[in-house]
Amino acid sequence: MPAQVIVSLSGIRSAHLDLAAELSEVLAARGVPLSLLLAPRSGGGHRLTHDAPTLEWLRLRRDAGDAIVLHGYDQAATKGRRAALAALPEHEAALRLTAADRVLESLGLRTRLFAPPRWTVSTGALRALPRTGFRLCADLTAVHDLEHASQVRARVLGVTGRAGGSGLGATENATTEPWWCRALVMGAGRTARRGGVVRIAVDARHLGRSGPRQAVLDAVDLALHHGARPERYRLASEPAVVRAA
Repeated sequence: MPAQVIVSLSGIRSAHLDLAAELSEVLAARGVPLSLLLAPRSGGGHRLTHDAPTLEWLRLRRDAGDAIVLHGYDQAATKGRRAALAALPEHEAALRLTAADRVLESLGLRTRLFAPPRWTVSTGALRALPRTGFRLCADLTAVHDLEHASQVRARVLGVTGRAGGSGLGATENATTEPWWCRALVMGAGRTARRGGVVRIAVDARHLGRSGPRQAVLDAVDLALHHGARPERYRLASEPAVVRAA
């Protein structure tokens, strides 16, 4: 099978909406869709339910072919909470997944796709996902088809100085950031040449910095150069994304 390239965007809110919209336009010109990672409630007290401009943009992007992916439960993503989410037992994970699912349904953004905060999912949560109606889970090292009990091994690539980081820009250190930007581009090219799945994670709040933003575009372009097919996170039964000319 040919290589694939998937770009996911998290941290989507009104404060960073212009940056998110610009990225979506630049990638659309390359025929590359986005997978939009949403949490009903995220850090800093932000609630998706109270963010009308972001909700309108998300619906437009979904209608244009982007994927909506639940990216956590209805809990603030504090440092302590993030650690707890990676170790949830099955019952508690099911309760939180159900609560978050209902919020997205009320917003008209319901999805069967899930990506855990910081890409780390507990064994209990992985068992709870099919019970609560989810059919795909994208974690740090694999994309799980929960309906058919199969997986594709592929590691998330981003600019981060910490294993399991939330994606692009987890570090703003001026010394290490250029190194991680180069690592992102090189990793994308190496994976695409081998016919693998290039998974690029982007946090919208870091797209205002020229280095990380350019690294993402360079990584996408290099993957396309090596024949990678643009994709989004999707169910096996959904039609594949066809690359624009």
